[in-house]
Amino acid sequence: MTDATDPLEGFSRTEFTALGKTRDVYRTGSGPAVIVMSEVPGITPLVAAFGRTVAESGFTAVLPHLFGTPGRAPSLGALASTMAEVCISREFTLLAQGRSSPVVGWLRALAAEEHDRCGGPGVGAVGMCLTGGFALAMMVDDRVVAPVLSQPSLPVALGRARRRDLGISPEDLARVRERAAEGTCVLGLRFTGDRMVPAERFERLREELGDAFVAVELDSSKGNPHGHPAIAHSVLTEHLQDRAGTPTRAALDQVLAFFSERLLPATAVDG
Repeated sequence: MTDATDPLEGFSRTEFTALGKTRDVYRTGSGPAVIVMSEVPGITPLVAAFGRTVAESGFTAVLPHLFGTPGRAPSLGALASTMAEVCISREFTLLAQGRSSPVVGWLRALAAEEHDRCGGPGVGAVGMCLTGGFALAMMVDDRVVAPVLSQPSLPVALGRARRRDLGISPEDLARVRERAAEGTCVLGLRFTGDRMVPAERFERLREELGDAFVAVELDSSKGNPHGHPAIAHSVLTEHLQDRAGTPTRAALDQVLAFFSERLLPATAVDG
């Protein structure tokens, strides 16, 4: 029996295998699929809550277990152990420039599987922090029609060149530019004072994608009127102020509207 306090209550768990790698996948809701890629340290209670919000908006929220312990709350210990896990993995490119992380291939295969399963015009994808840029690289697959980059933090922003780097290979970026020119939009979220997601990275996205890149940048400067802390980082989870009228709630609503516009069939209105 599921414990009533289980953060993953209401999610089904299955396995998905692609490219020789098998991972657990947590799923809830119905409708077109949205792949929700968690931030470090993993599928935390607030990441799961975001998945439920996506599901309540008319989608199948699909949360792949990429690292960490699903359902575990953030803590210094959880952060340390997850970063140790990620650092020794060959699937995540933390420092190298101009490279897509190898795990993106597995995520593209998952998106294809979920599109076949759930139907609809395509698949949404949202990455956060370490996975933030993965949604961009997933655009190489035409089925990914609603990519969201929430605080994309790879490669680690050490040095000027890495601050502008998008964590994507030149070949993948060329295809992303083509898709942007064809009409696929990319939504990006960051706090202005977030050193892990420097302004230069969003400026590079504007340069590469033009008007197809929609930037949502939330003021976290000293003394900002909304009380965002200097360390504000996780727009959709840890630093979400989930009440009407706050910038973070407006950002969440914009993400959900983006998914609706791109993934839900238009409803004809008589008259």
